[in-house]
Amino acid sequence: MRFDVWAPDAENVEVEAGGGRYAMSPSSVRRGWWTVEAPGEDYGFVVDGDGPFPDPRSPWQPDGVHGLSRVYDHGRFAWTDGGWRGRPLAGGILYELHTGTFTPQGTFDSAVERLDHLVDLGVNTVELMPVAAFPGRHGWGYDGVGLWAVHDPYGGPDGLKRFVDACHGRGMAVVLDVVYNHLGPSGNYLGHYGPYFTDAHRTPWGPAVNLDRAGSDEVRAFIAQNALMWLRDYHLDGLRLDAVHAMQDGRAVHILEELAVAVEGLRAATGREMFLIAESDLGDPRLVTSREAGGYGLEAQWNDDFHHAVHAALTGERQGYYADFGSMGALAKTMTRAFFHDGTWSSFRGRSHGRPVDPLRTPGHRFTGFIQNHDQVGNRATGDRISATLSTGLLKVGAGLLLTSPFTPMLFMGEEWGAGTPWQFFTDHVEPELARAVSEGRRREFASHGWASEDVPDPQDPRTYERSRLDWGELELAPHRELFAWYRALIALRRTCPELTDARLTEVSAEHGDSWIVVYRGSVRIAANLGTEPVRLPDGELLLASASGVHPGGELPGESLAILRMEPSGTG
Repeated sequence: MRFDVWAPDAENVEVEAGGGRYAMSPSSVRRGWWTVEAPGEDYGFVVDGDGPFPDPRSPWQPDGVHGLSRVYDHGRFAWTDGGWRGRPLAGGILYELHTGTFTPQGTFDSAVERLDHLVDLGVNTVELMPVAAFPGRHGWGYDGVGLWAVHDPYGGPDGLKRFVDACHGRGMAVVLDVVYNHLGPSGNYLGHYGPYFTDAHRTPWGPAVNLDRAGSDEVRAFIAQNALMWLRDYHLDGLRLDAVHAMQDGRAVHILEELAVAVEGLRAATGREMFLIAESDLGDPRLVTSREAGGYGLEAQWNDDFHHAVHAALTGERQGYYADFGSMGALAKTMTRAFFHDGTWSSFRGRSHGRPVDPLRTPGHRFTGFIQNHDQVGNRATGDRISATLSTGLLKVGAGLLLTSPFTPMLFMGEEWGAGTPWQFFTDHVEPELARAVSEGRRREFASHGWASEDVPDPQDPRTYERSRLDWGELELAPHRELFAWYRALIALRRTCPELTDARLTEVSAEHGDSWIVVYRGSVRIAANLGTEPVRLPDGELLLASASGVHPGGELPGESLAILRMEPSGTG
């Protein structure tokens, strides 16, 4: 077996494998790399006498992030998706899923057993939260440290492949959330090998990943090759790039553009659709502008402005970053132009923010819209979903605005039936000092916002994790069953109504009052009444309504939504 590792500043490197320790030699063709042929499947590297440490590119960590790495042969898995050619993001409906809390068992295989539910709902793309190896048994996954390995308690590498294969067999694409802007504090051994991090830039998590300083060529290759590995070896259809605004890169070719070029090459080589979705709080459409037009060439980016506008309008919340949102005018602007802050003043930031989206150049599908996601639920003090406080009527209005929007809609698991379970922040750190710091830091953070510390769940308490699991039995109960039927009807209408799949922002307009909004998409009108008093409904052919007894030209009850066509089908 040949072992290779990049350790450019080391004086000597050894591999511990098969019960022995073997000296490695500097590579004659790759600067800073070391190599050796040695027996064994479980292995680790010893750098200048320290270690053994897991392989930075370990394909498997069966004993956790602090254990030895294990050799894994990607060629041995028996795929059955030979005819799968991927699915374009345009026209997609995403479903964000956390493997550990999606089912009681918290594994890939148990998640497969629930895929027919997603088919019945009408979802065609699953977005998995991070599955790269992270410390402990359960967590969100954003503190991953084994970026090339699959979290073993979920089912390891074969488990992920079985899940992807099963999705493809049902016509669903799979997107994986990957984190390249930082690593977690526990099990992060990259600093022992080389300059993976730099103090020249700082992030909320400490020193930044080294993208533009000495040694950054190999760090960038580590990231780009990791992205290709997920797409190629696990047959994934896309990647969601976490918090790209924290990827601080001053080089002429930004790492995001480099990733886009690399994925484009793999797409050409395999003949499969593949795409990259960015999470960014910069409000910058250059991320999804083509490289020919001076952008980075990513397929899509998350649109927090859309979430904030809908959430604030539905809930009445105005604290923090919701301060500038909540009016029907803010909702109308985001529904028609994607960003609310497009160079306007942001009171939360205390400065102007964002850049306008060119509706002639940027289609709406390049923005992922959502009314809930893991961040917007889990980063609330108690992890409460909007279903904990909103009426069924307003939940239906929110779903209607999302699923008739010109954006690529994304649901957060359980949203489709108004899950009564919270989704809280949970961790499983084994180091006592780190566990205590996480628990105390969480309570201190929310105490500063007025929450009583005893009301903030302890991330380290196993009950916090257990409370966050979905309760699938709710699907059989009212009003959950009714809400699920509404989501399914909306998705079916979106798929069959050409105006709703038309992502041209130039074809979207809106008018509004203090508590109502009408969005125009070609010949289709989406009328939403967020108030409690009835409002006048436009004329037209009624396609779908969230309340009973709704008639075109009549009254739209409070907390309801109706979708109409301006002219009956078949007329000129």
